[in-house]
Amino acid sequence: MESGTPAVSFREAFFVWLKIGFINFGGPAGQIALMHRIVVDEKRWISEERFLHALNYCMLLPGPEAQQLATYVGWLMHKTLGGLVAGLLFILPGFVLMTLIAIAYVSYGDLSWMQGLLFGMQAATLAIVIEAVIRVGKRALKHRALYWLAGIAFIGIFAFGAPFPLIILAAGLIGLAGCRWAPKVFLPAGKAANAAEKEAIPDSAHPAAGWGLHVLMSGVVLWGLPVLLLFLTLGAQHVFTQEAVFFSKMAVVTFGGAYAVLAYMTQQAVERYGWLMPGEMVQGLALAETTPGPLILVLTYVGFLGAHRDPGSLPPLLAGVLGGAISSWVTFVPCFLWIFLGAPYIERLRGNPWLTAALTGITAAVVGVILNLSIWFAIHVLFTQVDTWSGYGLKLPAPRFSSLSIAALLLGAGSMLALLRFHVNLLLTLAACAAIGLALKLSGVA
Repeated sequence: MESGTPAVSFREAFFVWLKIGFINFGGPAGQIALMHRIVVDEKRWISEERFLHALNYCMLLPGPEAQQLATYVGWLMHKTLGGLVAGLLFILPGFVLMTLIAIAYVSYGDLSWMQGLLFGMQAATLAIVIEAVIRVGKRALKHRALYWLAGIAFIGIFAFGAPFPLIILAAGLIGLAGCRWAPKVFLPAGKAANAAEKEAIPDSAHPAAGWGLHVLMSGVVLWGLPVLLLFLTLGAQHVFTQEAVFFSKMAVVTFGGAYAVLAYMTQQAVERYGWLMPGEMVQGLALAETTPGPLILVLTYVGFLGAHRDPGSLPPLLAGVLGGAISSWVTFVPCFLWIFLGAPYIERLRGNPWLTAALTGITAAVVGVILNLSIWFAIHVLFTQVDTWSGYGLKLPAPRFSSLSIAALLLGAGSMLALLRFHVNLLLTLAACAAIGLALKLSGVA
């Protein structure tokens, strides 16, 4: 545990991470906003600067950045066990819910009641997402030049579909140049420097000799051994082996979060492997958008349906549950590996002027990326039909205004008033919106 932050018992942290796991709706933007609100503003467990430092590192990694950010913060506070608990609780409620949804789908087919509940909570999440962009933007962008950098990053990814890694690399290089040529912009004195001095490097950033090799070997065994055993015992063509291999590959190429690879995953799962139909994939994506946990948890649904339809000698439901579990396991084990391997070095480099400048540039770009995710999320919540317009090198979402959901608009506006103006409890707001969403769905309005 670092100095400069209040001592937090493991028990208190456990229940806070459990709470976050159940209410982290809204995709990456909403989840980052929720964690910022709780661990920085409400609990004051870590500073703004340390939160953004961790977020920048997680944005550079393959996999769901919000889940890795939770793992990083948990590791900062309670070492490896804290990171494991924070990261697992971030995904466990969503994993269980997606599994139950898949079971309900293959058993009954009608999920309208579930869609109603999740519709209401999704609309409420709009307020969290909008608040995040405003709050993080104000605190991270300390200079007019950084606003320009955030704007360029937003335009690049939103309008031109620029690859996320390229944006982050360019922002980091701009920050490095700024360290030499514009230190007043990229090396903010005062608050950031003072915070780095007050916040001591945690003990977990000074692991024993050989710790990195131990973590690497443990991660390789936990990640690779199940895949190898499936290959040796069931063969390369078995659905369990195919899912393990495919989602292991996905785990190392999902830079920029789930949005960057959903199209590829959809194409492979539907067209190449035939695990599910196109309409079922669309439904799975919609459900994943409105359930807690990373959006990439749609793979639990995909893995379940793929194994359920090719169960071999197993009962179909059991095969489905195992398929969803295998797909999730090989996807998320690497997420913990990246954090436990890299976080100690990232923490020890805090205060280094070159790294600080590079991460200042990346922070500005990340604000633009979060704005892009927020607009993407808002468009898909408010409109039921969204096309894509392409031309002149641009690639823009084109919602059909006739498909505007008045119910989602009113629920979103109401939740913004409740949370931002009247400061109503977040859980109470989500519960109220879920009840309204259920009523609207069952009545045929939504």
